[in-house]
Amino acid sequence: MGCGSVCHVRVVVADDSVLLREGLVRLLTEVDCEVVAAVEDAPSFLRAVAEQRPDVAIVDVRMPPRMTDDGLRAAVEARASQPDLGILMLSAYVELSYADVLLSDGRGRVGYLLKDRVTSLDTLVDALRTISAGGTVLDPEVVAQLLVARRADPLAALSTREKEVLALMAEGRSNAAIAERLVVTSGAVEKHISNIFAKINLPDVGSDNRRVLAVLAWLRSR
Repeated sequence: MGCGSVCHVRVVVADDSVLLREGLVRLLTEVDCEVVAAVEDAPSFLRAVAEQRPDVAIVDVRMPPRMTDDGLRAAVEARASQPDLGILMLSAYVELSYADVLLSDGRGRVGYLLKDRVTSLDTLVDALRTISAGGTVLDPEVVAQLLVARRADPLAALSTREKEVLALMAEGRSNAAIAERLVVTSGAVEKHISNIFAKINLPDVGSDNRRVLAVLAWLRSR
């Protein structure tokens, strides 16, 4: 088949599995997509994006150097510097917090698919076509789990003190101001905030985005 509207789309592939990485390169080349770089770790991905300025990047969530959420961190950083960059995250797992980070800016041009559910070239090409056109692609299993999570109270697991800290965060108070208000140390406030992020599944993406998302969760619960 041809790549249709995604012909000549410039793509960077980032995955630490050489078999999957090279397989994606070969498949994408067959449908006339231009693979401008294929890399195995997050730092190499960021360099490739900066140098090649692709239209879409296909990124594994878990990549070297730490093999945790390095792919996601790199994708968020790349989008910050290139807002029009399309991102297709591939993962072996349903990571709801990752999907939240990708969708939180509301700009579209993102996708989240499970690796074992991408069973045909058509699925991959359709996802690239949708993302390059400004749309969003989510695996049905991700959608199902997001809906379940949305029905649950994201703040139910927070302690009374953690809810107090979050309420003060929603007022725009700094950590120091929260500590003064609650008559606790700044270290205690930092620990409470770290617990809040963990309990409502907000991964660390190296920015203040988690603080904003936590406040939005608090506002939705009111």
